[in-house]
Amino acid sequence: MKILLLGEYSNVHNNLAEGLRALGHDVTTASAGHGWSNYNRDIDLGRSLTFFGRISYIFRLIKAMPKLCGYDIIQFINPHFLKLKAERIIPIFRFLRKHNKGIILCAMGDDYYYCYGHKHKHPLAYSDYNMGDKPRATEFGERAYNECVGTAKEKLSREMAYYADYIVSVIYEYYAPYDIATDIGKDGRPIREKNHFIPLPIKMPEPVCPPPSEKLRVFLGYKLEFLDYKGADIMIKVAKDLLEKYPDKMELKLVTNTPFAEYQHMMDNSDVLMDQIYSYGPGMNALLALSKGIVCISGGEDINYEMMGEYDCRAIINVKPTYESVYSELEKLILMPKDELQALKEKSREYVRRNHECVKVARQYEALYKQILKKYEDEKNNGSQS
Repeated sequence: MKILLLGEYSNVHNNLAEGLRALGHDVTTASAGHGWSNYNRDIDLGRSLTFFGRISYIFRLIKAMPKLCGYDIIQFINPHFLKLKAERIIPIFRFLRKHNKGIILCAMGDDYYYCYGHKHKHPLAYSDYNMGDKPRATEFGERAYNECVGTAKEKLSREMAYYADYIVSVIYEYYAPYDIATDIGKDGRPIREKNHFIPLPIKMPEPVCPPPSEKLRVFLGYKLEFLDYKGADIMIKVAKDLLEKYPDKMELKLVTNTPFAEYQHMMDNSDVLMDQIYSYGPGMNALLALSKGIVCISGGEDINYEMMGEYDCRAIINVKPTYESVYSELEKLILMPKDELQALKEKSREYVRRNHECVKVARQYEALYKQILKKYEDEKNNGSQS
């Protein structure tokens, strides 16, 4: 199959491309590199924010359009897959829809269904937008909501969900709001019936994490704009308080807004990574760490494992998004015997190998792609016979 993966978040499409290529598919990645992370891509769709940068970007997009056509599958990372305003992306999406076959829309990052669903419907006990029935008002969350609801971004999000052959949700908190959506798709099916859960893909590295040292080496990488949105404010306070309590048993490394090529090596030699705590499952940051044999404090609710059919290898140190929960679990790791910690580190790699290894994940996407192409072939045959 000829496949275009358009847009990038957290190296998801790059990792998936590795898996799909290993299965023999012709895969092209096109993106802006996800800002300062600067992930690799085959077609660079990045732009400068200067006036001349904006002008040149339009010409580069026009020049790139023929390279984005003629694919069996075009997969969008998110409705906002280009560095343009939504009202300008809409005609581009319509053009790409006409000049490619199957369409996959990933439920990843903020979009209308995610923001509206979590803020108003509360499908989960906690999320970026709620704690139980109480709203969480963070600066980033409110800005994302105001951009995605009642705007051109909402129109774009709903139109792409309408035309998508399938919607792929990569973490349960992205799956949940699509699962309760009432919109109807182009084929008359509710879009929730097009919603599929497929785990995030990871390219397994060689094990780089040495056995535990005398001090527990704790790593926390975060984006400044997500400080309270993803719970980094709570994690930083916990880590600093425990460092003060156990200065002879713990080391702490804090990293923010770092390019991916540098960041992925900065976590090496860590024993523990602290990641987003309003999540029901691990994101790419946590999975990268787990794949290296680093124990992760993050989201690891039962539903995360159940969605993947994983009932034995539960490696994530699950926490609730509260100071007390994070404090309790990190303190346990600080005081844990070294042999138990080493066993957890080995279990971390096994969890990723069993559930997120990029070729295994690519096979799940491949199955959806084949269903789409079979449907298109059946429609073509039926049309020629009538």
